[in-house]
Order: sequence, then structure tokens, then C-alpha cells
Amino acid sequence: MPHKKYFLLINPWICDFTACDFWLKPLGLLYLAAILKKYTKWDIELLDCLDCGQVESKYNFRLRVRPDGRSNFYKEEVVKPEFFRHIPRKFSRYGLPLSQVVSKLDRMPPPEAVFITCTMTYWYPGVQTAVELVRKKFGQVPVILGGIYATLCPQHARNQSGADVVVEGQGENQILGIISEITGKEALRPESKDVYFSDFDSLPAPSYDLYKDNSVICLMTSRGCPLRCTYCASHLLCPQFEQRNPQKVVDEILQVKRDFNTSHLAFYDDALLINHERHLLKILEVLAGLKLGLRFHTPNGLHPRQIDRTTAFLLKKAGFESLFLSLETADRDLLAATGPKVLPEDLKKALDYLEESGFERSRVSVYLLVGHPAQKKDQVVESIRLVKRLGARPRLAYYSPVPGTSDWNSLVESGVLNSDSDPLLHNKLVFPYFWSQITPEDLEEIKREANS
Repeated sequence: MPHKKYFLLINPWICDFTACDFWLKPLGLLYLAAILKKYTKWDIELLDCLDCGQVESKYNFRLRVRPDGRSNFYKEEVVKPEFFRHIPRKFSRYGLPLSQVVSKLDRMPPPEAVFITCTMTYWYPGVQTAVELVRKKFGQVPVILGGIYATLCPQHARNQSGADVVVEGQGENQILGIISEITGKEALRPESKDVYFSDFDSLPAPSYDLYKDNSVICLMTSRGCPLRCTYCASHLLCPQFEQRNPQKVVDEILQVKRDFNTSHLAFYDDALLINHERHLLKILEVLAGLKLGLRFHTPNGLHPRQIDRTTAFLLKKAGFESLFLSLETADRDLLAATGPKVLPEDLKKALDYLEESGFERSRVSVYLLVGHPAQKKDQVVESIRLVKRLGARPRLAYYSPVPGTSDWNSLVESGVLNSDSDPLLHNKLVFPYFWSQITPEDLEEIKREANS
């Protein structure tokens, strides 16, 4: 009996020196799945190689779930890339055991097409492994690659990933056309004709139902960022800053709570507090009165300048638990040069308002940039000390040179990097070994200062 036709969606492994679960979910892939469900006739299967809650018992892996919903990854040490041979750290593949994924693929019939995403540009070895396994099992099935890696490093992705199609930018208005080319419109429903998603709100809700466990879910109320920090690629990935209708965001939150009894929800916005009077506060006002029992988290960082007394009060009342604020540095000259979105005094006011609203200062994390080409050790240490004096928790945010940003262009112009440098060199932990004024010894001292 012939099997049902289906599309296979893959979120590949992380290949890196370290990996932390910051409520990670492939949100773009889940939006894509929702479009495929609505406008095509075929089934959808998701293989999330980072879903370590699905590691089989024979691997003796203990999943440790923290009170905030985050957990650990299973990992297998792999051969370190040649670039990194001189770096005295182990390199691993994080996520489901390779043999478990191979066994799962062996049990699956051939899909009509495979869609793969990739978040960090320097995680592309995970894509390569996934494509190799797909080719070995399913032959020349069409493989379509999208996501941040495909958008920021499209030529490298075309040359090195093994994918047949590389989708740059937001994929919602490209994917049905690609499917039409692959299947000759066989897969498309009649209502797919002339479909065009005009804005973020016009997309169907992400297909969270593809997961067995939805105790943790991620969500975006906006795409992009109106700011232009020299190190950030948000505006390259989403050129148009879009904020969703607040009521539609509330409706989505209510839906996931009702359907999945979700406990934790992480906001993935890059600029959650921009226009907060017209946007986030409208959402918080509703959530504060519902008492859903949800705990909210902000891993991408909040702009301290936007936190006033009302915002702090509503964040607390609505159930926000993990707050991450973005200072980046206490050095005023570096702030002015990289993007003056915040000043140290903004952080102090924000922390005062948050404490007044019931948040514990010691549980509020503050991101501090480490490894920027213009940074010296003393600048980072002084930033750490400032955050500590204010009673908050310093959290180091390691610098990654991102293609297309102003910082990237400066590094290329100065000859530190080539325009076609291997994306492995974007890794956020290798800066002391290549271009930074901060040495490996400096970095260890910085980490001791932050953790003391």
C-alpha cells in the first residue's frame, strides 16, 4: 500500500564548543509548517534534532529541566574543525544522538521534499550532517534550506550545505512557489492560488502541535528592529520592522495555553519594548487580568531606556519571570560608536522601577558585550562592576562578527576577515584567538569577575 505523501522539516544539530537551551524552538520553521498545512494537501513531519526530551533511554541521558523551563542538551564530541585546532576546547554536536536520528530516518518513507533551517551562521556543520543523512537515506529528494545562515551567507550555503534550493530572507512568500516548481502544483490546494502574506499578522499561527511536549513555547510580537547597532543583523534579516496587532498576540497566547497547557513562554522579539505604550502594554494589560499561570521570559534582551514605572508594574503583574536587559557596555564612547540605544543611567532607572514593582534585582540579568574589536579588557571589567554595584547579574554576551553589519564591513576593510571567510569564524567564542584585543587569559579573568 503506498504511503501518504508528506514534507519533512528538520531543525538540525548545534555544532559548537558549547550550547545552552535558551528556550530554543525553530519558530521560522513552525510558521513554515503552518503555511504548508493550510495551503498544501500533504502531511507534515518535524524532526527537531534539538528536542532532547525525545532522547531514547538507552543513551542514559538525564534531562534536567530548570524551574524556568530550560533544560540541557545531549552532546557527542566530534572532530574539531581545522580552524580551531589551536583552541584548547572540545567541539561537540548538541542534540539528539546521531544514531537515533539515523534510526528514525530509516523508519520513514521518502518525503516529497525536505525543508531545513539553521539559526547561527557558524552552526552550518549541523546542516551538512542532516543533508548527508537525507541523501544517504532518500537519494535526490529536493532539499530546501532557509533561515539565518541561508540569508546571511547565501553563497556559502549554496556551495557547502548540499541543499538544492537556498531561500534568502523571509520565506513565507517564496515557499509555495518553490513547492509548485518541485511538484508541478500537485501538492497545492486550490486556495493557495495568489496567496500573499502582506504582513506578520497575516501568517497562520506557528504549528506548535508538531511537538509532543509544549510546556515551553516561543512567540514573537514583532519582527526586526528599528535601531541600527553596528554589530546586529536584525534589520538585515527583517528589513521592515513590523509589530503585530496586540489582540492577535493575546489570542495566540490564550490558544496555546488552552491547547497545550503551556507553562513557559519566551518572547523572541529583538525590540519588544519599542512603541511599548501602543504595543506591549496593551498585551500586558490583558494578560495581567487573566491570571493564566504562564511564566514569561525575554531571552533576546529588553531595552532599559523603555522601562518606566508602568511597564515594570505590568511586566510583574502579567507574570514575567526571566528578565534580560541589554546594556552591552558601560563605556560611553563605545556605546556612542556602536548604537546609542541605552546609557548606564537608563539601566539604573530601569532596575529601580523593576525593584519597586516586586522584581529582585539579583535575578535580573544584564547583557554585556565581550570581544568587540574596539573593546579592551578593562572596559568589560568596569561594565561588570557597574552592573554588580546596581545589584543586578552581569551576563556575558560574546561578540560574533555578522556578515553585512557595519562591524563586519570594518573587519573586512581592515583585512582582519575576508568577505568570504568561513562562517565558522563567526563563532562567538573564538574572538580571543583571532581578532580581539582581549586575549584568552583576559577572557578567563573577565569570566571570573562576572561570576564572583
